Amino acid sequence: MEQVSPQSRFYNLTRWFVPLAAIAAFAVWFTIAPPGLLGKADAVGYAICHRIDERSFHIDDRQLPLCARCTGEFNAAAISLLFLAIVGPKKSGMPGWKLGVPLLLFFLAFGIDGINSYLYLLKQTTDTALSNIPNLYIPNNTLRLFTGSGMGIALASIVYPAFNQSAWKESNLQPALDWKKLAILIGIVLLVDLAILTEHPAILYSIAILSVLGVLALLISVFSMVWLLIMRQENMFTDLYEMWMPLLAGTTLTFLMITAIDLLRFTLTGTWGGFPLG
Repeated sequence: MEQVSPQSRFYNLTRWFVPLAAIAAFAVWFTIAPPGLLGKADAVGYAICHRIDERSFHIDDRQLPLCARCTGEFNAAAISLLFLAIVGPKKSGMPGWKLGVPLLLFFLAFGIDGINSYLYLLKQTTDTALSNIPNLYIPNNTLRLFTGSGMGIALASIVYPAFNQSAWKESNLQPALDWKKLAILIGIVLLVDLAILTEHPAILYSIAILSVLGVLALLISVFSMVWLLIMRQENMFTDLYEMWMPLLAGTTLTFLMITAIDLLRFTLTGTWGGFPLG
């Protein structure tokens, strides 16, 4: 009689457990999240963003799910991941050191603007020695949007080839990003950012959904890679449909994390809004 190895038994068990866990995780999150499409988007943003009202764009009087910086970051990440998947399918090469220079500048701009913005917030909300800290400049949502967008491009340019390195049996070793693709990508993201700054309700509604999809795409990609490492399934797949289990596991872990943070934050603050100031 053919014997089934413990590893095979464990894998067969996961084929049942992961879909059930996915349904349970999504059901719990869906139940606790506010109603409506934008309400569900808020619940995703709530897990990774401060959502301070004054630092966010608005559809009329309604705050977007993410602050201006996170809107730029995850909107750009969504656009970048889609762009790279279209122009460089399965390309797994990381950016070279020369191309890493502009990406590093994106990281630095994000960090400098974020620190400057945080120090300005301290000056506004505290009456201590911290309120005397000088600022480089007065922060604003336009700068937050642009520096966030640069960070989103940089994140996607790393996560996309890393995912391909982990997933595919035969990946394309060429760099996923080159100078031409980077220039095109920056142009696309810049045009979208300029459209956001018009603050037209239809544009902002679309961006609200796209930015949340960017959050989910990045988290699911990272957690799927974690699953591949845990299960020792790196470089075993040839097509995306074969990866339904790692992707579903990544989705499950993503919603478990979002649900846990949502519940903890709501318990501490009692509101789905931004962190209270002062």
